[in-house]
Amino acid sequence: MDAPGTKDAAVLVPLHGDPLTAVFTERRADLRRHAGEISFPGGRQDEPDEDLRTTALREAEEEIGLLATEVELLGALPPVGTFVTGYRIHPFVGRIEHQAWTPQETEVAQILEFTLADLAAGHEMRRLIRKGVPIKTPTYTVDGHLIWGATGRIVQSLLERLAPLL
Repeated sequence: MDAPGTKDAAVLVPLHGDPLTAVFTERRADLRRHAGEISFPGGRQDEPDEDLRTTALREAEEEIGLLATEVELLGALPPVGTFVTGYRIHPFVGRIEHQAWTPQETEVAQILEFTLADLAAGHEMRRLIRKGVPIKTPTYTVDGHLIWGATGRIVQSLLERLAPLL
């Protein structure tokens, strides 16, 4: 599967509990890229040939303190591209046990957990203006937190696949 973008990146979509809950990060507002946005833990490959599953697991450990040994990888969702920064993001879904998180202070403002039911209830297709460019994107608003863009498209794909379980 392919998506627009020239730089490969990977994210982990950590799921736990009943009701099924996803773990997100809110990026610090002072970051150069994607400042203040809500995303799944993830990032770029360290090496060009690094397995993208390894990238997602490594980044989740760095950003929220989730050890790779604590994740049961269940599968992957279709990759999505970022329009402004040119990333091709490969999302990997993993089952985890809930734990106390350790946010990476230099990158993560806070760790957020939303049930899939709350995400589904907060869905709305919206036209947003970002850097002067209008984009139509799926958005998810939960407790005042807005998820949009590439993360919104990943959430949309996740919810479509898990709809029978919700």
